[in-house]
Amino acid sequence: MALLSWLLALRQDKRLLKLPPYLSALCIIVGIGWLLVLPLNEYSRRTYVSENALLPGQVHTYFTGSEHNVFRAYRHEVHGLIDKPIAERSQRLEAIFREQNLKVATQHYNYTVSNRTITNENVYAILQGPRADATEAIVLIGAWKNMADEVNNSGVALVLTLARYFKRWSLWSKDIIFLVPGDSTIGSQAWVDAYHEEHDQRYVESLKIKSGALQGAVAVDYPAGPWGHRYDKLHIVYDGVNGQLPNLDLFNTVVNIANGQMGVSCVIQRMWDHSDSYKERLQTMLRGMLSQGLGHATGPHSSFIPYHVDAITLVTVGDGWHDEMTLGKTIESLFRSLNNLLEHFHQSFFFYLLLQDKRFVSIGTYLPSAMLIAINFSIAAMALWVKSGRATEPIPNPASTKPQKPSSSKPAAEKPTQSSEDKESENENAKEKDSIVKADEPATELVEKDGALAVVPKPATTITERHLLLPLLLVLTAHAAGLIPLYLFNNWDAPRLSGLFITACNIEEYGG
Repeated sequence: MALLSWLLALRQDKRLLKLPPYLSALCIIVGIGWLLVLPLNEYSRRTYVSENALLPGQVHTYFTGSEHNVFRAYRHEVHGLIDKPIAERSQRLEAIFREQNLKVATQHYNYTVSNRTITNENVYAILQGPRADATEAIVLIGAWKNMADEVNNSGVALVLTLARYFKRWSLWSKDIIFLVPGDSTIGSQAWVDAYHEEHDQRYVESLKIKSGALQGAVAVDYPAGPWGHRYDKLHIVYDGVNGQLPNLDLFNTVVNIANGQMGVSCVIQRMWDHSDSYKERLQTMLRGMLSQGLGHATGPHSSFIPYHVDAITLVTVGDGWHDEMTLGKTIESLFRSLNNLLEHFHQSFFFYLLLQDKRFVSIGTYLPSAMLIAINFSIAAMALWVKSGRATEPIPNPASTKPQKPSSSKPAAEKPTQSSEDKESENENAKEKDSIVKADEPATELVEKDGALAVVPKPATTITERHLLLPLLLVLTAHAAGLIPLYLFNNWDAPRLSGLFITACNIEEYGG
C-alpha cells in the first residue's frame, strides 16, 4: 500500500522529466558501442552451409579443353556486335541460342528516365532439363553492359559457351534459363517483372516463353575484351534492392566452390585487400550497412531478390593468373549444387552482416544495437509528449518542507516598549500574513486507486491544450520535401544530374 502511494505521488513529480535525455544518451552510447564490438571474434561467427543438399565443391567439373576454343570464338563474335544496332545484335544472339537447340525469345522494353527514353531488348533461352518437369528453373545472366557501363564481352561469351556445354548433360533436374539483358539494371528488372506478370505492358513486352518457379540466379560480370584478361579475385555482389539479401547458403556455396575447390580468393564490398583485421572487418560491415540503407541495385541480380529468388553477381577483379576456364568451372559446380535443391533456400539466414567472405554477424547479435539506437527516439518522443501536457507554472513538491524565513526581530533587550495600539496592529498584520501563506501553499487532494490513498497537488493534474498544428505542419513539410529530389531525378536531363550531386556535396562540405 505504501509503495503504491509513493508511486502515485512520484508520478506527479516533475523531476521525472529530467531522466529521458540521459536515458536516450545512454541508449545511443550502448547501441554504438554494441555495434563496434561486432567485428570481434567473440560476437561473430564463421560461415557454414546449412542446406546439406547443396554439397558445394563435391562434384568433378569438366568445363575445359575444347570448350576454351568455343569460348574464344564466341568472345570475338560478341566483340563484333558491339557497334551493331540493337535489333541486329538480338537477332545474332538469338541465332546462336537456336543453333544449340534451345527455345529462344526476345523481350522489348522502353523506359523514360531523366527526359531520356531507354529502349533495349532482352534475349533469353530455356534449356529444358532432361529430368525436369518444367516446375523449377535456375537463371544464368550475362548482361550486355555491366554496372560500370562497360560491354560485358567475356561475360556474354561465357553464358553462350555454358549454354552449349550444359545442353550436352543429362543430369539437370531443373530447367536452366540463359538471359542476356540489354543492361544490368533496367533490362533484368523488366524481364523478372514480366516473368512474374508484374509488368506494365505499355513499356515492357510480355514474355513469349516461360519455365517454372525460379530457384536461384547467378550473374556474370567479366568485361575482358576479345583478347581476354586474367583476373586475381572474384568480387561477390549480393546486395538487393531495398536492402534485401539472398539466403546466406547461396553466398557460402559460392565461396566454398571458388575458394576451396578452384583456389580463387573472394572479396566483398569492394574490399580488394582484406587482411582480416578489426579495422577492415568494421569497414566491410559498415559498407554493407550503407549499401543496404541506400537500397539501390548493385547488379543484375538485385532485381530478382524481391521476388524471393536468391541471386548474386560474380565480378572478376584484379590482375592474376585465373582465366575464363576457372570462372566457367566455378559456375558449373555452382549450378550442379543448385540442381540438387529440393526446395527454395530456407535453412540459413536472410538477415546478416558480412565481415569478410568467411565471417558474418547474425540478426540475433546485431539487432540489439539497432533497437537501442531506435529506442532512444521513442523515449525522447514520449517525454516531449508528456511534457507538452503539463502546466507551465512551477508546482512545489507537496512532500518537501517549506523553509521558514529567519526572523528579523531584535533581541528582547533591544526592543523598545510598544503601546497597546501597536501590539494590536502587529497582530492584525500577522493574521494577514498567515492567510497569504496559506493561499500560496499548493492545494492538495486525496486520490484513491486500487485501495491505496495518496495526497497529490491539484495543479499537477491540470491538463493544458496541446498545440499540434505547427508540429504536424513541420512533419508534413519534411515528408513533402522528399518529393523534390524524386521529381528532379525523374525529370531532369541526365547531364544535369551530375551537377546536382556536385552541388549537394559542396553544400554538405561547406556546411560541415
